[in-house]
Parts: sequence; structure tokens; C-alpha cells
Amino acid sequence: MIAIIDYDVGNISAVANMLRRVNAPCTITAQADVLEQADRIILPGNGSYDACMRNLRATGLLPVLEQKVLGEGVPLLGICVGAQMLGQSSEEGKEPGLGWLDMKVRRFPEMPGMRIPHMGWNQVVTGATPHSLVQDLQADARFYFVHSYYLDPAAPAEVMLTAQYGIPFAAGVAKRNIYGVQFHPEKSHRFGKQLLSAFAKGA
Repeated sequence: MIAIIDYDVGNISAVANMLRRVNAPCTITAQADVLEQADRIILPGNGSYDACMRNLRATGLLPVLEQKVLGEGVPLLGICVGAQMLGQSSEEGKEPGLGWLDMKVRRFPEMPGMRIPHMGWNQVVTGATPHSLVQDLQADARFYFVHSYYLDPAAPAEVMLTAQYGIPFAAGVAKRNIYGVQFHPEKSHRFGKQLLSAFAKGA
């Protein structure tokens, strides 16, 4: 069962609906006892970085979440701000991140002809280190993005996917059982279904 963490952010129901479309059992929860039973976890995120971090801490779920992910090695997928929260900090706010990845979140620089936020469909390519979660993505895989800040992991080996918006940036990161994607798979039609299905099946 996939537990989608409910900490008062948007898009949670859309994630659940997409998982159900790929026949992946899931539940939306803010309860520790439910989270303890999960064999996979999704951390969604929508809105400001600081608000998301404060909301997550306010749930009281962090001890259970850390035990599941860091202690037991249960796979976790962070989506959008949920992926950004996996790192150490963000230029968007002052709250410390979870610190599970050696990663900072940076704002896109001002670039002529490039609007911020980066919003819409964009193609991704696999990173330097192949990963089973994305190994079957087609060469023309495209996902839906809405963000002004991007993932900047310290280790190139942890870059799972890259994209280009004025500058190249990490569109997906991975370290052991911890994954994060900057885009919204729940809004990305067949490519989003493919990625969530791979996560649900244990890629």
C-alpha cells in the first residue's frame, strides 16, 4: 500500500487518482499508525517551501517517516516541493529541509526571454546514473512543470533526470530508496502514469 502524506498541501487527490488509474492501492493519510503499514510513501508538495516544511513538522509524522525511510528503507517519492524538501535548504525560505539528500534548492536566474516560473511541458533525459524508476521512459518523455526553484544536488550520481530551461537542471534525483521529481507526474498524462506505475511496482 502506498501512503500519500496529507499535510495540508494541494494536489494530493490528483496523485491518488493517478495511482488508482494504474491500479496501485493507495491511501491519503496524516495518521502515524497508517503510515507505519505503508510499503511505499509519496510526499507531495505545492506552495511555498517554508509553509510546506512547517506543515509537515506540525503533523508529528516526522519520527515515523524517518524510521520508515531511513531506518527500514521504504521507498519514498517526493513530488515538486516534496522533492525540494528532501534536501538541506532552499533559497525560497529559511526553514531547514529534511536533509536526506546533499542537495540545495536554488532560484532560476533571470534570463532574457525566459519567464519565471517555469511552467508547462518540458522534455527530460536520464541522468549520468541510470535508474530503474525511469529506465523505460521513451526518449521523448515530457512532464508538466510549475516551479521557480530547482533541485541542485551535490553529487552528479544522484541526478536521475535532467531538463533544460535556460540552464540545465535536475528534474529528478535518486539516492538508494529516496526519489524526488520536480515535475508533477499526476498532471503528466501517459508519462506520469508510467513513472507512478514503476514506483508502485517497485522499480
